[in-house]
Amino acid sequence: MVKKIVFGKTVFMCVLTTPQTNLVAIRCASKKTGGSSKNLGGRSPGKRYGFKKVEGAFVHAGNILATQRLIRWHPGAHVGMGRNKTLYALEDGIVRYTKEVYIPLPRSSESREVICRLPKGAILYKTFINVIPTTEVGSFKLVTML
Repeated sequence: MVKKIVFGKTVFMCVLTTPQTNLVAIRCASKKTGGSSKNLGGRSPGKRYGFKKVEGAFVHAGNILATQRLIRWHPGAHVGMGRNKTLYALEDGIVRYTKEVYIPLPRSSESREVICRLPKGAILYKTFINVIPTTEVGSFKLVTML
């Protein structure tokens, strides 16, 4: 198709072509993309808290006896407590668990908060983990290689 364009005294002749339309198929998703979720809904692995050595077990110095979030077990004789409340052995020996009667001080926060909720005549106990220092019997050390 030829078109005549006039600007003042000048005449321009232009050839116009019709644009070709290409049909392109566009595919749309039938489902939304599955985005990531930050809330795992309780499916996270456990922290593995609890006692690691049973009563009567022989432990070496530095062995972990119990891991805990709140103080459930208290350090007894030859037992240390780490910054995250982990109990560990300070000496080689045998593990013993003991329960001792606990009487909080009259004006402490425990006596105001805990004692008032207990029934009359109830006794509080604390569980202590102790290590009795002994030498290990029945194990052998390698002296030399043949």
